[in-house]
Amino acid sequence: MTTLRFVERLRDLVAGVDVVLSDIWGVVHNGLVAFPEACEALHAFRKRGGSVILITNAPRPADSVQRQLRKLSVADDIYDAIVSSGDLTRHFVADHPGRKMFWIGPERDGSIHRGLDPVLAPLEQADYIICTGLFDDETESAEDYRGMMLQARERKLPLICANPDIVVERGDRLIYCAGAIAELYRELGGEVIFYGKPHRPIYQRAMALAAERQGHPVELNRVLAIGDSVRTDLAGAHGFGIDCLFVTRGIHAEDFEGIDQLDPASVKELFGHPPRALMRELRW
Repeated sequence: MTTLRFVERLRDLVAGVDVVLSDIWGVVHNGLVAFPEACEALHAFRKRGGSVILITNAPRPADSVQRQLRKLSVADDIYDAIVSSGDLTRHFVADHPGRKMFWIGPERDGSIHRGLDPVLAPLEQADYIICTGLFDDETESAEDYRGMMLQARERKLPLICANPDIVVERGDRLIYCAGAIAELYRELGGEVIFYGKPHRPIYQRAMALAAERQGHPVELNRVLAIGDSVRTDLAGAHGFGIDCLFVTRGIHAEDFEGIDQLDPASVKELFGHPPRALMRELRW
């Protein structure tokens, strides 16, 4: 294992790369404002003939994610397509017609079942749980759901996690996501089905879309993932067999404050499997 250094520019890493699979939250924006240099970097890569597929653990369909990006003034021309964990979760709901769903999540995530006509039910009557997040992620943590999860475990309900992230940036704060509840349920012995990074289905869908844009199947050694989470972005890329550019400005920012390079021991401690390179924030 070698020393890892920070690189300054995406353009120094993309020789021989046809496809970028980029995270959104923490790389393109922080939930409140977009990062202009990151947007320009993805746009510049596309202008050179590359394809950019945004892959996100957002528990909403791709069209809802696009609307949020537009509200943050992220232009449509910085990417070719969006693949969300919300879309994959919708497939599960569609494949279980008539089954009763207990939904955990804020009202803003209602698009997860838009047009699917699900049978919503209280926990005591549900056949499965869909978790898109916390009811109030401004004030709650997963521990607030321990009693509910114990009750669900007693009923042996599967929990479908529409966002495997534990935390995500919102401005300068970290807030809990559906993954925090899902991990608690799994620790309690409950059955959890995860959609989104680091699990393979979201990468398989992204690669299928990339092949459509490129006009041919894309070799994995010509793909670069970009993300800011060790647990989802880096682990998912490694598990799928693609390189990862790790952006440190996101949820792990404190771990990299004041650090210019990482020795092999630090690389192993922080990452396990090292990324291809480090970048403080995405720029061309």
